[in-house]
Amino acid sequence: MPPAPTPAERRGIIRDALAVGIATGAYGISFGAVSVTSGLDVWQTCALSLLVFTGASQFAMVGVIGAGGAPLSGAATALLLGTRNTLYGLRVAPMIGLHGWRRHAAAHLVIDESTAMTLPRTTQATARLGFLSTGLSVFVLWNLSTLLGAVAGEAMGDPRTYGLDAAVGGAFLALLWPRLTDALHRLTAVLGAAVALTLVPVAAAGVPVLAAGLVALGLGLRARAGRHLPPEPEELP
Repeated sequence: MPPAPTPAERRGIIRDALAVGIATGAYGISFGAVSVTSGLDVWQTCALSLLVFTGASQFAMVGVIGAGGAPLSGAATALLLGTRNTLYGLRVAPMIGLHGWRRHAAAHLVIDESTAMTLPRTTQATARLGFLSTGLSVFVLWNLSTLLGAVAGEAMGDPRTYGLDAAVGGAFLALLWPRLTDALHRLTAVLGAAVALTLVPVAAAGVPVLAAGLVALGLGLRARAGRHLPPEPEELP
């Protein structure tokens, strides 16, 4: 049985989880408003937050649909962005130690925020508490704020009147900026943006984002392969 967190540890983790949930959940208002003004109704918008529950993928899908792209193209873009959660799950699962139906249910809570609150923990008990408290607080508040934003967006009408047509781009920039911490990440962002901007005038909506995602995937695989190359043999005198 792993040692239980101390009362002070528990209070600190839950306090931080609620703070993350409030900050991230408030952001769902923007998604709800953008979604309904992009063509989805309130219930479709709420279903996306309830069933997909990954902000970047949701913004990507409604962004493609709002730009006139096919729903299938929007779903493909969302799926590409959501693959990162699979990698998060591989790292988080052994740390929190859930099994059976609990493990399957917890998979729905694997997002950027719950992962970030899990990885720094040094015991299974604190990792599990960080993961569950963060995941649940974000899930509840994200879905409530999505509903509020969707109802408000439906009442507001044309998003261009309030500048909401720029919210998708702003959302992606907000998600990307904190990750530009080294040369590889910055190079990936610049090349991805260049490819997307080049394709915007000639490609269907959604394709530029997919192409930029493939650029990021290719650079990531190349960097990973480079880290695993065997050292070159020393030259003989």
